[in-house]
Amino acid sequence: MQVKLKFLGGAKTVTGSRYLLHIDDYKILIDCGLFQGLKELRLRNWDKFPISPSDINVVILTHAHIDHTGYLPKLVKEGFNGPIYCTFPTMELTKILLKDSGKLQEEEASYAQKKGYSKHEKPQPLYSIEDAEKVFPLLQPIEMEKEERINPSLSFTFFNAGHILGAAILKVKVKGQTQEKKIVFSGDLGRYHDPIMNPPVRIPFADILLLESTYGNRKQLTNKPEEELGLAIRETFRNGGVAVIPAFAVGRTQMILYYLHLLQQKGKIPNIPIYVDSPMAINVTKMYKEFGHYHKLSPVLEEEDCNPFLHKKLHYYQTQESSMSLNAIRGDAIIISASGMASGGRILHHLYNRLPNEQDSIIFVGFQAEGTRGRKILEGEKTVRIYGIDVPVKAKTFYIEGLSAHADQEELMEWAEGFTNKPKMTFLVHGEREAAESLSTRLKEELDWNPIIPEYLESFELFDGI
Repeated sequence: MQVKLKFLGGAKTVTGSRYLLHIDDYKILIDCGLFQGLKELRLRNWDKFPISPSDINVVILTHAHIDHTGYLPKLVKEGFNGPIYCTFPTMELTKILLKDSGKLQEEEASYAQKKGYSKHEKPQPLYSIEDAEKVFPLLQPIEMEKEERINPSLSFTFFNAGHILGAAILKVKVKGQTQEKKIVFSGDLGRYHDPIMNPPVRIPFADILLLESTYGNRKQLTNKPEEELGLAIRETFRNGGVAVIPAFAVGRTQMILYYLHLLQQKGKIPNIPIYVDSPMAINVTKMYKEFGHYHKLSPVLEEEDCNPFLHKKLHYYQTQESSMSLNAIRGDAIIISASGMASGGRILHHLYNRLPNEQDSIIFVGFQAEGTRGRKILEGEKTVRIYGIDVPVKAKTFYIEGLSAHADQEELMEWAEGFTNKPKMTFLVHGEREAAESLSTRLKEELDWNPIIPEYLESFELFDGI
């Protein structure tokens, strides 16, 4: 039995996670993400898929974020028709996220045609809402820590990864004639002291390991990110401005709501209105009650006064009209909207209106990938392009690092130390070059590992004749 691995994404970048496992002629795609950020990366979404999608037998998802699931509608559109395995929360989140992604693709194509800034006479979306919905019947949910057998030679198990609701570490077992091998995909690992999500499970053994390295070169120095968030909110309040927080609808928005409620309860920030302007975030937030055993907040959600997702100062805005009405607010408010890297969604309309205002502030609460608007604003660019117009950046910007849903370098090392044996091969994925290299150095020096940082489309033979 021959086992090979090909990197179709997530190599030297934090987007487009796609890993193709060949077990003889059987093909498993682990994650099926959309490329985001730099234009050269985004263009890969339009390239011909490296293998025929109809040749893929199975897709397995580690979690629902678009950089891990967002290419699924295109894959199905081009011929994939097998099962897509995931956890129960991942199935529900993926439906919400893909539908929203299809809507955004349609809107962007329509807007590009209307404004005439596309080189195509009639710009087409990468996929539509209808394409996204064709993925749903293929989604097959599996419980955490329950071994699922695909065929006599292959099985897999999900373990809790923290990070977001339903996020999983994936262990694939390959049984040959004489040996059984274990291939572990970390997925995106969460924090060890996250206030909402449980810490990632340690896996004692892997022959082959794919380890994420998003924050492979960062140590999140503060254990109290809510204090920094409070400072940014108070400063904006003193300036008479509005605080705008770009936040992903899944995970990050709920964590921000948790901290803002805590700060208001303790009197550390003023009791001003908080607006969640993201229909998707509203739908996602409801799921925390449905999937209570996947996180720590269940007891809190039962108490009306303590529920960070349901209190007097919190307002959820669904419609476009209510979203537009927020433009009239001149101060003393907090607006949370997606996407977290300002790459699309309603946040663009808020940035368009708020960036030119010196009294307003933009508070970034998560990783900003290379090439995204969020990264450009944080790096101090004087203007940023939104809707084809160069918008001046005059609002104050803050970056609260400790609110990331990703393990930092120390936590990645702590998780790696959980292995009782050194993996035969370790690949560092889902990280920009500097992050992967920095983590690689520590793994070499402290654990005597020899990690590989793969290139895009690079292939490796993992086992031959097991």
